[in-house]
This record gives sequence, C-alpha cells and structure tokens, in this order.
Amino acid sequence: MPGFSVKGMNSMFSLYFGHYLLNKGLITTGELTEALDLMDSVHFKLGVLAVNAGYMTAKQVDQVHQTQAGMDRMFGELAIELGYLTAGQLDDLLSTQSKGHLVIGQALVDKGRLSLEQLQAALEDYKKDYSLTDRQMYLQQEGDIDEIVSTYVKIEDSAENEIFRSYVSLMVRNVIRFIDSSPRVEACQVIENLDAQWLVWQEITGPINLFTAIACEENVFMELARRYSGQDLSGPPDELAQASVAEFLNLQNGLFQFHTVVRHMDQEKTVLLI
Repeated sequence: MPGFSVKGMNSMFSLYFGHYLLNKGLITTGELTEALDLMDSVHFKLGVLAVNAGYMTAKQVDQVHQTQAGMDRMFGELAIELGYLTAGQLDDLLSTQSKGHLVIGQALVDKGRLSLEQLQAALEDYKKDYSLTDRQMYLQQEGDIDEIVSTYVKIEDSAENEIFRSYVSLMVRNVIRFIDSSPRVEACQVIENLDAQWLVWQEITGPINLFTAIACEENVFMELARRYSGQDLSGPPDELAQASVAEFLNLQNGLFQFHTVVRHMDQEKTVLLI
C-alpha cells in the first residue's frame, strides 16, 4: 500500500485552484489537464512564487526581468536591490521554491495559458471569494488538510460540527496515505435516499455515535479496492474486493475512534490542570 505523501497534500491546493480557474473560464479543461500532468516537472521560478506570496506585484517581477536582460544578476539579488524584497522574504521564497506549492500556476504561466498579471488577479479573487485571511491562504498552500476541509466542506453549524469536520479531515489523510496522493473533496447536498451500485457501511458506537458508509458505482468501487489492496482485481466486485473496501472503512473508523479517545483524555487533563 502507498505511503503518506506530503507532496500530495501540497498539490491539493493546485487541484482546487485549478478547478477555480476552470470554473471562472480562465482556462479550459484541456489546459487544466495539461497543467496537472506537468506538475511533477515544473521548475518553480522566484517571480511566480513572490507574486503568490504577496511579496511582489506582477509589474515588479516584470521590472526585475527587464533589468536582468541587461545584466547577469540573480532575480533575488536584483529584487532586493530594487527594494521589492527583503532578505528575509527572499529566504522564505528560496525555501518555498524547494516545496513547490503553486505548481499549477507556474505550469500555466510557463505554457502561456495565463500571464503573470492574470495569475496574480486570480489568486486575489480566489482569496476574496472564499473569504480567506493571509494565514488561511498560506495554510492551504502548505497543504493543511483541516484548513482545506473547513473551506470547501460546508457543514451546518451544530453540536456535531467539529466531529464531522474531524472525520472528513482524517478521511482525506487516509485517502492520501492509501488511495490517491491528490484527492479533491467537496460537500454534497444532504440526501434522504441514497442510490448507489455498491455500498459498505459501519456504525461507530460509544461516546460518539456515527453511521458511516462508502457508496459508489461499480467502477469506482473496484478502483478503490485495487488501490487499497495493491492487487490487480477485475470483474464485478468479488469477496476480496468487498473485503478490501470494508477494511479501508474499518481502518478509517478505528483511527477516528482512537483520535477521539486521545482528544477526550487531553481535554480531561487540561481540566484537571486548571
């Protein structure tokens, strides 16, 4: 089974931002697919990262590039000399360059699908549309799953709100760890009757009571079984395929119960310390 992928968590922002650009009509489906395919080979340029971080404007980056055309100087060195960056900000960008948060933005700029100005405007609109603070935007780009779930999975305020968010966040982590390094999760409408070809379910009982299930069409069910089991399964879901999906749900729920108990114990310790 695949291991935990930090890169996968970071690429989640690229996936969400890419679909945002698609929904806004700034890129086509083909251009999005092309950019996602290029993500592993993109070299991250400091200019794009500086715009992404909010340290520089697209116009300032262009000014540095124009200056570079007349002399053999590094981008960061010139940006500091022109007063666009501080030494500390450059250090941050150099550190970020090795992580590559905004891979899809870089890929789209490299391919000429977006200009740097369009990328800057899209980032600002994205932040505004989702009412994100600078800190929340940073956490999303860092692959903070709790922040991503909080932004995209809208759960009505209730006493169980935090429980549901914790469960979904853990599910995303387990999908990254065992199924797919770049999942995309969104909230769906509450439905009274579920129509699906295949379903496995399990009830959680104790301090927290939940009914949990994985419901999907046959092709998705089989792909989930193949990826979790690591075996080349084919045909209609047999006993092994069903057991594999059920085992994944059982693993998710076992970890959720464990984390819930640990959290409860930590809360009790805090109360005793007070």
